Amino acid sequence: MIEIHLYGKLRRFANEQDPTSDSVLHVPVEGGETIEDIVRRIGIPREELGRNIFLNGQISTLSRKVKDGDRLGLFPWDMSLLYRQYFPVHE
Repeated sequence: MIEIHLYGKLRRFANEQDPTSDSVLHVPVEGGETIEDIVRRIGIPREELGRNIFLNGQISTLSRKVKDGDRLGLFPWDMSLLYRQYFPVHE
């Protein structure tokens, strides 16, 4: 099971859409799945997802593999991280 935190416009894909909620999903994960596989499975269109994807606090690419116990943070395209170029990207 992984914990997925949704931000901005992506919050609508969470089960709990109350503005005061954390918009967190708990999703089972199968061996070898990538962030892209998970995003596709929960129904977020690729064009709505931004470049700011965090896996366990690290900026990551969609091709990075997830495992049980991971924490994933997803931001929409219109929520950019300032100074992103200073953070290493993990694949």
